[in-house]
Amino acid sequence: MTAHWSDSQAKTAAVRGKIIQADEPRAKTVRYDSKSGRIVVDLANGCIFAFPARRVQGLENADTADIAAVELAGAGFALHWPGPDVDISLSGLMNGVFGAKSWMRELARRAGQSRSPAKAAAARENGQKGGRPRKAG
Repeated sequence: MTAHWSDSQAKTAAVRGKIIQADEPRAKTVRYDSKSGRIVVDLANGCIFAFPARRVQGLENADTADIAAVELAGAGFALHWPGPDVDISLSGLMNGVFGAKSWMRELARRAGQSRSPAKAAAARENGQKGGRPRKAG
């Protein structure tokens, strides 16, 4: 079944499209930087945005060749990886959203488990102060 738009609906859609193109971040080019492991996006407004490719849901275990095959999608408002069949919006990425809520929770859980000299020193210092305060019950 084919949907038919009225003239007013078509005009409204055209106005919304122009607003989105003016306000939303839109990619001009995209490439994979193998040295840093990052996807580098040149935006239409002249800015550059980069992010770690393997943080994107669906790319965590992808082959490097599949990650490097990144393409622009949706008139530059999204990125697409054909091999693993991953699509993600550019505005979401720029807001730190690398996948579904469950994926984002998993990334946060992993970050909380990470070890670093600074984290170890903070734990030792906290332990010298008596550790975590007990929960009020």
